[in-house]
Amino acid sequence: MSPTEIPPTSTPTASTPTASTPVASTRSGRVKGTNEGTHLSFKGIPFAAPPVGALRWKAPTLEAPWDGERDATTFGPINAQLEMMLETLMGATESVKSEDCLTLNVWTPGLDGNRPVMVWIHGGAFQFGSGSTAWYDGAQFVTNGDVVLVTINYRLGPLGYLHLEDLFGAEFAGSGNAGTLDQIAALRWVRECIADFGGDPENVTVFGESAGAASVATLMGTPAAQPGTLFHKVIAQSGAASWSLTREQATENTRKIIEVLGVEAGDSAALLATDIDAIVQASAALGSETTGAALPFAPVIDATVLAVSPLEAVRNGSAAGVALLTGTNLDEMTLFNLIDPALADIDEPGLVQRVQARFPDDAATLVERYRALRPETSLQDLWTAMSSDVAFRIPALRLVEAHLQHGATHMYLFTWPTPVFGGALKSCHAVEIPFVFNNLEQPGVPIFLGDGPERASIAQRMHESWIRFAHKGDPQHAAIPGWPSYDSDRRSTMVIDSDWQLVEDPYGTERVLWDTWSG
Repeated sequence: MSPTEIPPTSTPTASTPTASTPVASTRSGRVKGTNEGTHLSFKGIPFAAPPVGALRWKAPTLEAPWDGERDATTFGPINAQLEMMLETLMGATESVKSEDCLTLNVWTPGLDGNRPVMVWIHGGAFQFGSGSTAWYDGAQFVTNGDVVLVTINYRLGPLGYLHLEDLFGAEFAGSGNAGTLDQIAALRWVRECIADFGGDPENVTVFGESAGAASVATLMGTPAAQPGTLFHKVIAQSGAASWSLTREQATENTRKIIEVLGVEAGDSAALLATDIDAIVQASAALGSETTGAALPFAPVIDATVLAVSPLEAVRNGSAAGVALLTGTNLDEMTLFNLIDPALADIDEPGLVQRVQARFPDDAATLVERYRALRPETSLQDLWTAMSSDVAFRIPALRLVEAHLQHGATHMYLFTWPTPVFGGALKSCHAVEIPFVFNNLEQPGVPIFLGDGPERASIAQRMHESWIRFAHKGDPQHAAIPGWPSYDSDRRSTMVIDSDWQLVEDPYGTERVLWDTWSG
């Protein structure tokens, strides 16, 4: 099957795997996977050496070769991280946590063939999550879409995004982007090895949600990621190329971390000797994503990995020829409102103060203008609208606008409101993930989405659109109305709900408000 021929999702087209114990070859040795009946799976495959000891905070290096057949039937450890309630809500289970986490997982219809490859980068504010979360199970993608699906782990939090160079010297150059370098190392593994798993290294779609979406958008603006070579298409769900830190911001965060650890600047031996649990716990001093303010951990514009902001690089054509599908959910921030108890008692000065965290000069004016557009809206809902726009929708629009002249672009807005929690979540952050993967019965999904009958048709359409995009770089197919490319005149956007509708410039009045304040 050629990359331009896409099968229907009603029945699998790949032949049923026949090997009782499938074995595939990698650059470092053979791996033994699992025959799942309709497809094959390989889990916990190393794509780099364990980043431990002297390799902590260093760029990933090649994994060591092994003899014989390495077991690849169980997931590897996930990156050491703090516990987060939202991860549990999304079906995450108790897993072994370790610095030795640089592994990936492959689902494939079979070891023969030359199929499109989809590489999923998980979200979690660059601090949480893993590629083994049940919501990301690749079985539906590979059996319905005849693609090869890869999920990865990468270094998170203070292990993946702690900028050390300005306090500890040049030996730590790039440490603030170690997680991004891990993602690139995984893509290089895909480039070198995926053909032995039935995948086409010349047809790779990298996709992700939240920090995973910010990651794939960052890769578009990262020279070492070789956009157009290591990957050819991008799907960014609720995240964009604006989530990065300056060296100054990142260094200030590092100061706070080492102060908690009791390590002096410049004492690299003491830093490397510090217990991993202490480092992870110290990251709590920086907080996490709850208010739409800048993330404490994110890719760093460090002049080593990122010379300029990823958005600027994309605007300058760094990802020329790469097809882009991106979008957000209408009420992203309601999910974070669950862990934001202060929101229940918010007043107008408090709302202005929250907005000032991002736009100190004109926060009151912004609040006034949003209120004029929503005169009957509560302050809590006004905050949800503003923070969802500033943290998610406007950055997604900026990414599309930056890439318009350099590659095909398509945009969506997901508006289906989940009925759970009395409808309080609406179309919140992450609610689209089970629809994309067509994993409606995975652990945690019914709690998050309910069990309404409309779920299945939304999932089938989204799943088909993402599959179509992986095959052809275009999400349009027979089951949905026309979905043209986005342009600066019509701003055509697919609004995804129980019914799908193409809308020109949805919420355009709010979009124009931000033109004054965000570039």
